[in-house]
Amino acid sequence: MCASEADGKRGPRQIALLRGVNVGGHNRVPMAHLRELMGELGYGDVRTHLQSGNAVFTAPGTPPEQAAREIEGQLASALGLGVRVLVRTAEELAQVVSANPLPAAVAEPSRLLVTFLSAPPSPELLRDLDPADFEPDLFGVGEREIYVWCPEGVRTIKLSYAFFERRFGVVATARNWNTVTRLLELARA
Repeated sequence: MCASEADGKRGPRQIALLRGVNVGGHNRVPMAHLRELMGELGYGDVRTHLQSGNAVFTAPGTPPEQAAREIEGQLASALGLGVRVLVRTAEELAQVVSANPLPAAVAEPSRLLVTFLSAPPSPELLRDLDPADFEPDLFGVGEREIYVWCPEGVRTIKLSYAFFERRFGVVATARNWNTVTRLLELARA
């Protein structure tokens, strides 16, 4: 059986990005438990990356938005956690990587963040953002992502996921470039 046939039987890969887990002792979710909970939902080939709530899985016939709701529900019922989840397909994540509007920042992958949004940002609200207000940080806009390069590090950025949540009224979660590209590798494996 060739690789494409195996992919067809396995189903398209999806990537779950859990917001705010295992940070500062809050919303504790052991990754082994997350894999188990996702398996109980019927998802297959679940793999996690790091301890910050990243999972790659298959869910044939389940759209990403439905998978996000199901994972949120499973976390609430099994662990009592109100954790928001964003899901992208492997194809969508590949597009995020290829559409990076800040290609020079890839040289410092731990300082390049991709903030994933639950919906496209409002064009009107985007126009109101003056890049000079956030210097030395730079940002670029994707379809449902904001790319942020933080030359002085991520600890003091103004363009945090919380900023974008307030600004655009969406759910947001950020991952550095190393994590984004590793998740894409896992999804393609």
